[in-house]
Amino acid sequence: MLAEIITIGDEILIGQIVDTNSAFIAKELNKIGITIHQITSVPDEREHILKALRDAEARVGFVILTGGLGPTKDDITKLTLCEYLEDELVMNEEVLEHIEELFRKHISSTPISDMNRDQARLPATAIPLHNPYGTAPGMWMQRHGTVIVSLPGVPYEMKHLLKESVIPKMVSEYERPYIIHKTIITYGLGESAIAERISEFESALPDFMKLAYLPNLGKVRLRLSAKGTRLEPLQEAIAEATKTLHTLIGELIYGEEDDENIEIGVGRLLTKKGVSLATAESFTGGRIAEMITAIPGASVYFKGSVVSYATETKINVLGVPEALIDTHTVVSKEVAEAMATQVRKLMRSDFAIATTGNAGPTKGDSDADIGTVFIAIAGPDGVKAEKFSMGNHRTRIVTKSAHKAFEMLQKEILKF
Repeated sequence: MLAEIITIGDEILIGQIVDTNSAFIAKELNKIGITIHQITSVPDEREHILKALRDAEARVGFVILTGGLGPTKDDITKLTLCEYLEDELVMNEEVLEHIEELFRKHISSTPISDMNRDQARLPATAIPLHNPYGTAPGMWMQRHGTVIVSLPGVPYEMKHLLKESVIPKMVSEYERPYIIHKTIITYGLGESAIAERISEFESALPDFMKLAYLPNLGKVRLRLSAKGTRLEPLQEAIAEATKTLHTLIGELIYGEEDDENIEIGVGRLLTKKGVSLATAESFTGGRIAEMITAIPGASVYFKGSVVSYATETKINVLGVPEALIDTHTVVSKEVAEAMATQVRKLMRSDFAIATTGNAGPTKGDSDADIGTVFIAIAGPDGVKAEKFSMGNHRTRIVTKSAHKAFEMLQKEILKF
């Protein structure tokens, strides 16, 4: 069963906002066996919307639109849908009552206008989908056997409507195949090297199963996907393939959770072992600390961080000896180890991460080449640092270094 997503709005096409709606919709529909055939973004223009609808209807059975349902004149989705469906707008009293109630309870400082009330005018043949968080309802429509669903562009409103109204209706009214995925997360080896090691395994996969390589800075995700009419055989086949991958590249595999990042796993490990962590960051500028503190409950194991971006901060706050920096330069194994040792002592933590390096675009206080970084881990068994060359793109250098730091920390914690 195929679906297409159409996002509507000039703001997407000029880069003013990032289209996160399509990714969310695609992922949720895939969970119920619906494959996304195409994603299209169009401006708030009648002809563009009409053409996108005509093209999608010729290809798929479901079309999901987001955006263009606001109260202002540039929001033309409903009028264009009426033209496409040869329908007319009519006032829906239940939706109007909901809009008026929202203004009474939550928007009392702003009087309701006729423009707001007009949001209760829907295509006559549309089934309204209740939106408790906004004034624009979702709409479920049909034409020539194709289901057309229109949802607000506001992400939290769209997500609620999709999960609470659209997907349950799809599940109850349509037969769908099963699509299951298993994602293996690897660290420490590049995409091509992994592909070479498992090429025979990949060639032997059954027709109903596919393997995809999803490289991201510092890691490669291997996604196994299987599609069929019976769930149990798919689950058994995926489990067997996963077992084989562990046999072939087990030392590279970090986890199997589709959405779990390495910092979450490291946090779980720190909690399980009952040990704590601190960080001293230079060129990463607090990125590692940010990744840690984004995890709910990180306060159980994370003591804090010193962002010692400037050389004088390394000396005056962390207590790295100035003579050490003069001898080895600020981007060096010796300084990285000193930073880790000092922040561990300062925060009274069991483990510590330290980073120093040159992320560019200029060399700063060091003559080290751009992309040269040192990452140190201090723990109960001492401190050690490793040197890496992370390329010449500033963002990539920082991101890859943060991932590598967690990888190194994980190995040290497992020894504890």
